[in-house]
Amino acid sequence: MADREHLVYQAKLAEQAERYDEMVEWMKNVAGKDVDLSVEERNLLSVAYKNVIGARRASWRIISSIEQKEESKGAADKLKMIREYRQLVRTICLS
Repeated sequence: MADREHLVYQAKLAEQAERYDEMVEWMKNVAGKDVDLSVEERNLLSVAYKNVIGARRASWRIISSIEQKEESKGAADKLKMIREYRQLVRTICLS
């Protein structure tokens, strides 16, 4: 099996296992080659990024919701922890 086919197959396996971070890495390797992506390869790359970003956005929304809830309660001690954690998630989202 050619290197490119191997990478695409690995990405498909990662998709089936719902391991989208790994799927992104496999497809980045395919995209890094000096050849245009096929329709299937573009779709795999799109699905991988969509799922990775979607999960991170969901985490961000949940943390922001918890922060608002604790803010309305006036829980300053919890707010500090939440904000630190939100900053960590933000850093991960931007990387």
